Amino acid sequence: MTNAIFNEEPYLQQLQTQITAVDGQWLTFEATIFYPLGGGQPGDIGELICANQKLQIVDTRKGSIAGEIIHQVEPLEHNLKVGDKVDLTLNWQRRHRLMRMHSAMHILCSLIPRGVTGGSVGELKSRLDFDLGDHSVDKQTLTDRLNELVKAQHPVEKQFISEQALSENPSLVRTLSVQPPKGCGNVRLINIQGVDLQPCGGTHVKNTLEIGELLINKIENKGKRNRRIHLSLVNP
Repeated sequence: MTNAIFNEEPYLQQLQTQITAVDGQWLTFEATIFYPLGGGQPGDIGELICANQKLQIVDTRKGSIAGEIIHQVEPLEHNLKVGDKVDLTLNWQRRHRLMRMHSAMHILCSLIPRGVTGGSVGELKSRLDFDLGDHSVDKQTLTDRLNELVKAQHPVEKQFISEQALSENPSLVRTLSVQPPKGCGNVRLINIQGVDLQPCGGTHVKNTLEIGELLINKIENKGKRNRRIHLSLVNP
């Protein structure tokens, strides 16, 4: 199992650790600050330094073993081995943008009382799909309300709930197609105080003010009931 440091310290940008497994260009470390692809959020990228070697980490994924996180490095040709000490550096600008966008998407969820049928967190632009039915939404109204909540400086915190308690409160789960993992003990929630509370394993900012100005770019029809809402950062 990889020690997922980003869960407790999402703002940590550098880490010294050691290699625990090598499979071609995929490396596993004892601990990592790199978030793996999941929940609509892309895997982190950055660089690795070991002795005189510098390699790029171009993707981060969950491994085949529960709790394992694997990192894809380039170039493919390297002589890294198990036990080597490495210094990891996160591409912080990209990660921070993803954190801002992910938190913004939770705020958007709070403004639309319908189930989420899909979504994707992007560095500059993101999207959420909603099963709107007969509920209508307006680009300018959503943009204004989003920015009001951002400027209100709501703290963003994580908390935990038992699987039993979550099953007794199904309204906490907004995603219709993806459910929180079962059999792992407590489930992590992201609480944007006074705004939104839902299960999430992604990385988030500490306060909504950190997100910055937002814009609803487009609302698309994706079927009789489904609407796709596109969201972007005004000042990346």
